[in-house]
Amino acid sequence: MVEMSSTGTSVSTPDGNLPDGVATAELFASGEASAVELLAEAISRADRVNPEINAIIGRLDDSARRTAEQLDAARSAGETGGSLAGVPFLTKDLTCTTQGQPYHAGNAALKQAGHAASSTAHLATMFAELGLVNFGRTNTPEFGLTITTEPLAYGPAANPWSTGHSTGGSSGGAAAAVAAGIVPIAHANDGGGSIRVPAANCGLFGLKPNRGRVSLGPDSGDGWAGFSVDSVVSRSVRDSARVLDGISRPWPGDPYWAAPPSGTFEAAAGREPQALRVGLCPHSDWGPVDAECSQAVEEVGRLLESLGHHVSYSVPAELFHPEFFEHFRTIVSVQNVVMLGGLEEALGRHMSRADMEGDTWALMNIGREVSGAQYVSALEWCHAWTRRLAAWWADHDVLVSPIMAEPPPRLGELRNPETGRGRLSDLLQFTPQFNVTGQPAMSVPLHWAAGDLPVGVQFVSAHAGEEMLLSLAGQLERAAPWAGRVPGLWAGSG
Repeated sequence: MVEMSSTGTSVSTPDGNLPDGVATAELFASGEASAVELLAEAISRADRVNPEINAIIGRLDDSARRTAEQLDAARSAGETGGSLAGVPFLTKDLTCTTQGQPYHAGNAALKQAGHAASSTAHLATMFAELGLVNFGRTNTPEFGLTITTEPLAYGPAANPWSTGHSTGGSSGGAAAAVAAGIVPIAHANDGGGSIRVPAANCGLFGLKPNRGRVSLGPDSGDGWAGFSVDSVVSRSVRDSARVLDGISRPWPGDPYWAAPPSGTFEAAAGREPQALRVGLCPHSDWGPVDAECSQAVEEVGRLLESLGHHVSYSVPAELFHPEFFEHFRTIVSVQNVVMLGGLEEALGRHMSRADMEGDTWALMNIGREVSGAQYVSALEWCHAWTRRLAAWWADHDVLVSPIMAEPPPRLGELRNPETGRGRLSDLLQFTPQFNVTGQPAMSVPLHWAAGDLPVGVQFVSAHAGEEMLLSLAGQLERAAPWAGRVPGLWAGSG
């Protein structure tokens, strides 16, 4: 059911909630709402709350209206459009480029130069084929290099649950926009936790797909040596599943491809999983874990047992290997030096320390000192470590852990020049391992800490296990629904 307003159809329900993307697409398909009306509502919501959360840093209203008008005309002509036709959408200002549109990646130098993308990513093409109506770019830390969204170029994104706290990163703008009810779904990507951390901090569902599931072409074969992958954050499991169905296909020239699913991801999200062998990991060998985050895992363990799953305390033996971050940092630093070279070519000039933030410059300097042999050695270490870790999944189906070792930090904590790097190490203990292994992993919003701060729980499957994860997520969503729980800063009503 939807309410009517003086401007047309409102997608707000009588309780002030918003339909998810699938339900919004059904409104469009049935003729109950036009794409133009749905877009206008989303723009109105953005106008109301974005000044407080700074989630959207670039608007594309005019091109979005043209897209919406085309969708309405196609529907009038009897064309069905994509499976999410008419749904308002936002893309992160990182990797998912559209030729001619602004592209700054959270960097002040690119912003000042008015840099625009020179190519359209295959992912942007697939989002368009789904019928999503992109009307803006979302905030991200510079080059997506940290887990809080506070770039100097655009300023911090604020968490709708508590505007003094971080949204997470690097998809923090996307998560803030979805959590605040501006859009039901937004593009995100993940190279060390950048889908899962913002989803956890903002009370959303976020699935990092398997390596090779989503093309990074035409400009890249893989991102960060295969650590990075694209998808979305959403408020419902079925939204993420439907998007994944639409963006999961190989493109010519892709260097590798994940094993295809047995059916659709959306169908998997709607069916009950079989009894699963679950290992709980509420603690870390790398440092202390806040009681709220450990408690979230313990509570999920009890919930899973009540749903018929077999739960034990079990962790892959090398999950917290003391050498892990040394090799991870080596690979990421070199990959970013290469990325910087591409940007310099696009700008037509050398980029100096004055063109980027201090931590970014420091990472680039690390990468410049790495030899080719050192880079390959780090990559080989990661591959061997991945094989050893994978053995655990021969006897288990799912690993359950916190997403972060603490609830969302306050804004400024991770940006502090004296203590920020240490705080980053304190928090980031559970997610980057599965960027290195390439396994799918998801954050599910199942716990809220004191002060109504969301605390996500991570679920990790064996390779190409997205169907099983989505089936489990759907079961959890039905058993412990979260859609009706919204933050204080909420655009869904009014």
